[in-house]
Amino acid sequence: MKTKTSKIIYWSGAIFMSLWFGASGFFELTKNPVVWDITLQLGYPSHFIYILGIFKLAGVIVLLLPNRLLRLKEWVFAGMFFDIIFAFFSKIAVLGFASTIDAIVAFTVLSMTYLLFRKIYPQELIFEKI
Repeated sequence: MKTKTSKIIYWSGAIFMSLWFGASGFFELTKNPVVWDITLQLGYPSHFIYILGIFKLAGVIVLLLPNRLLRLKEWVFAGMFFDIIFAFFSKIAVLGFASTIDAIVAFTVLSMTYLLFRKIYPQELIFEKI
């Protein structure tokens, strides 16, 4: 795959995940009943929902900065993976498998996006300033 194609697919995935997590973070901070009620139903405390919203929005900002904060982007990807994995297992335990489709889609898109991130920004480039 050519570098240009990799970058197009990477940025498409990054924008998609940013919209996904940005909307989720915004809905958590504004107490949108759909997101808020499901998260409470899964057993998470309300103060956790606010913290999650703040970190999601901060992660979106970092993810959308081109060629900047590459090490921090690694942390953002890790946080997104943890969020999706916890959402998947929480939903499967409380709501059943049918409610996990969104987590499966998000995990797939995020995995492809991260793999292309690593192709575009190899480890040597990320850690060259140490």
